[in-house]
Amino acid sequence: MSLANASAKTVSIGCHAAFWGDSNEHATQLARRAAVGYLVSDYLSEITMSLLVRARGKDPAAGYAPDFVRSVAPVLDEIAGRGLRLVTNAGGINPAGCRDALAAAAAERGARMRVAIVEGDDLMPQCERVRATEPREMFSGRPLPASPLSMNAYLGATPIARALDEGADVVICGRCVDSALTLGILLHEFGWRSDDYDRLAAGSLAGHVIECGTQATGGLFTDWESVPGWDDMGLPVIDCCADGTFVVSKPEGTGGLVTTATVAEQILYEIGDPAAYPLPDVACDFRHVQLEQVGLDRVLVRGAKGRAPTPFYKVSATYLDGYRIVATLMLAGGDAGARARRAGAAIVARVGRLLGERGLADFSETSIEVIGAEDSYGRGARSGTAREVVLKVAVRHPDRRALELFAGEVAPAGVSMAQGITGAFAGRPSPAPVVRLFSFLYDKQRVAIRVDLGERAIVIDAPQNPARETAQPASSAQPLEGAADEFPAATNGVAAGDTVSVPLRALAHGRSGDKGDTCNIGIIARRAEYWPLIGEQLTEGRVAACFAHYLRGGVTRYALPGLFAYNFVLENVLGGGGMASLRYDPQGKTYAQILLDEAISVPAALLELQPVLAER
Repeated sequence: MSLANASAKTVSIGCHAAFWGDSNEHATQLARRAAVGYLVSDYLSEITMSLLVRARGKDPAAGYAPDFVRSVAPVLDEIAGRGLRLVTNAGGINPAGCRDALAAAAAERGARMRVAIVEGDDLMPQCERVRATEPREMFSGRPLPASPLSMNAYLGATPIARALDEGADVVICGRCVDSALTLGILLHEFGWRSDDYDRLAAGSLAGHVIECGTQATGGLFTDWESVPGWDDMGLPVIDCCADGTFVVSKPEGTGGLVTTATVAEQILYEIGDPAAYPLPDVACDFRHVQLEQVGLDRVLVRGAKGRAPTPFYKVSATYLDGYRIVATLMLAGGDAGARARRAGAAIVARVGRLLGERGLADFSETSIEVIGAEDSYGRGARSGTAREVVLKVAVRHPDRRALELFAGEVAPAGVSMAQGITGAFAGRPSPAPVVRLFSFLYDKQRVAIRVDLGERAIVIDAPQNPARETAQPASSAQPLEGAADEFPAATNGVAAGDTVSVPLRALAHGRSGDKGDTCNIGIIARRAEYWPLIGEQLTEGRVAACFAHYLRGGVTRYALPGLFAYNFVLENVLGGGGMASLRYDPQGKTYAQILLDEAISVPAALLELQPVLAER
């Protein structure tokens, strides 16, 4: 398919924030250097919600992401002058407060903007009503905790579209699905029906590609050395057509890279079963999505399919589960790894004994990791002679006093244990609350959503006849299921004969991410011919063995024939995930890189055709 076959009308959208903490300079880049009609920004995560709750507890005017206002404030007059429209979830648990702060910033610059807010995702005011439905955690089946800190439903795109229909220049949401920020714009622009599921899936995929900012334009890319301009990375821009196809690009003259590989990595980021990716507006099937390089830093995306959504919203609640503390010390010299491990174990043992003497229980959980000695690699660790390492010791306890005792016993390790300890980084560590995630499903009919336009409010009706079931069986437990007829190039056999061992990264790109205590690792073959080779050797069992030192659940492999990719989902592997984890990598960001070091046997004949493999 060529661009000439697409609809004449296109809608251009750029994303200027991927998380709370992203650069406040990004909005300026898009406002001044990109030909877009809309700017979207994603500031929220499950943990962010709990932080906003705590902030509003101290200040009733807080509870939103102030970075949104700081980011757009310098260019509000330009944004208003060009007629650009903004859609964001920066409202957090206080969309009205975010609206007021934006209005003040706009007034300072003489910019007139009509601002709408979307409300209804915050279920804390009706916590007891929710509890009466006896919700169960999606993965563990546990009942709702007694005292949740936050409770927010992931809303969809309909209220955003309605706000834009009513003439809003800015739409500020609380918690919504990240991709809904983009889908809401496309619903407004193209008038897609609520049951036009293939287009809804395509629009959701467009939002998914850009929601993480520069991750789609070369950020976190496997082939990092090929990405220019890290100091001025271009932000993702999509040009969407009415048929659901879209082109990913970035502003001219910026750093970064937009290729089929960078976009494919982002598509696989933080998804589960690609055949059943549930969202409030549609259940997506990304298995047969295809990418085409249609120009320099321009990638065409097509092929998403959709089905009816479920009658439920996903709700993410957070709750307090004791306290944790993390201490880090540097060690240098011979056998630094072994000395660091012994020092960490000694600190834990000493404080454990002191707790008993004071009548306090032992630690709920402990974690000792030595960075520099390849502890993250488990069975794949290669370095036994590290001479410079960082020791991380983390512990958890329900009583803050226990962790304060621990904090006072870290520094003495520098004079009572191994030589070469420099002392704790940033001084004495401090206890912090452990915030855990509790996710459950909640009937959409019970969630009251409204769009506040200032002078009036509009109630958004819940969808009437959503499907009761949308999930399908796992995409693939076999390397070539469903692919042979549609993608014959992937089934071409590789010549028999001698083999050579190469790292997986020579054959594939990879990207990993998290959802709570689950991590997914997307592996994308560099060429169609490599896909069956990877499928034969990179099994669920092999991935489980690679992460056996962390893994407490199962591994499921899914296939995406359109991208010649596999998605591995690892359950109970992040030590609780997020702020609940004591790990150095609580979000699985390093997992793809670890897996890409696994050895794959490649026929020598293939190496002769692709000599670059032998060089990587």
